[in-house]
Amino acid sequence: MIHFEHPYLLYLLLLIPILVFIYIMVKRYQQKRLNAFADKHLYARLTPEVSHSKAIFKYSLVLLAFALLIVAVANPQIGSKMVKGERSGADIAIALDISNSMLAEDIQPNRLARAKNTISNLLSKLNNDRIAIIIFAGTSYTQLPLTSDYGAAKLFLESISTDMIGEQGTAIGDAIEKSMQTFGYGDEERPWQKNKSRTIIVISDGENHEDDAIAMAEKAKSEGIVVNTIGMGLPTGVPIPQYNKGNRIGYKKDRDGNPITTKLNETMLADIASAGGGVYLRAGNINANLDEIVKEIEKLDKQNFGETMFSEYESKYQYPLFLAIILLVIELFIFERRNKIINTTIIFGKKEGNKID
Repeated sequence: MIHFEHPYLLYLLLLIPILVFIYIMVKRYQQKRLNAFADKHLYARLTPEVSHSKAIFKYSLVLLAFALLIVAVANPQIGSKMVKGERSGADIAIALDISNSMLAEDIQPNRLARAKNTISNLLSKLNNDRIAIIIFAGTSYTQLPLTSDYGAAKLFLESISTDMIGEQGTAIGDAIEKSMQTFGYGDEERPWQKNKSRTIIVISDGENHEDDAIAMAEKAKSEGIVVNTIGMGLPTGVPIPQYNKGNRIGYKKDRDGNPITTKLNETMLADIASAGGGVYLRAGNINANLDEIVKEIEKLDKQNFGETMFSEYESKYQYPLFLAIILLVIELFIFERRNKIINTTIIFGKKEGNKID
């Protein structure tokens, strides 16, 4: 079965019908200009050696060569065999805040949507690491246990919403503890082995009201687990949208009828990261710069997850590349005049004079 190393490059093949359309339009425009200059029968007598079919054939060869070059750059591969290999990596628990304040729109489209996009981008940067997703508000739940299936993780990620936990609040400490449990901490059936191959990434606006998150981050650090934080939102206060069956009905208000505002608590998140031996970064109004988090993950010790089967692919880009070169060479040696197969100007470097019978 053919596999492409860079399949997204195949979208460039959509340029071919566009180039064909442009060629047809240019030829029609040229023909229109020629018709205005002379009658088509007279023009045929004035240019008896011009071959329109050869011009079309030459252009077709160029387009075909272009298509083959795109295929070559996409690098077609064939899975030749399955081989055994050792798989090692780190364990990462992502604790995502889904409290109502994450619906605030100080970053577009809102904090939660931006957080989910940030997690998706992070998954694209990982390799062989296992991940777990924990969602939290007033309490926390394991949405996805540790897995190396990033495709499944993205599917679970898409389904996350603020409606998944009815108990409102922001219990970051509880989320850190639940994250530790996904690594096996506190599990009587699995002996806990302290190592430096685990990290927790808390993604929240930092408005912690439920517990002592800093103390829990310190506990995680004492067990060899690094706690990193990513702040979602802006430090300025904004109202929290209120929805009913997916339709916005206004903004949340307190008992006195005043709008409830929420703002990013950077101090809290930075303190949690400091206590957990990790780093804090702020997403802001653009995609979070995940390089610092990725560097922290790369610093972790890698644990062996056992043997796994890998498909070994063999690149076959040479074949379409060779065919493209052959077609381009053929195109160079085709002369556009009638009764001429070889372009002698390519061979001898000079033009032949027109003969008049």
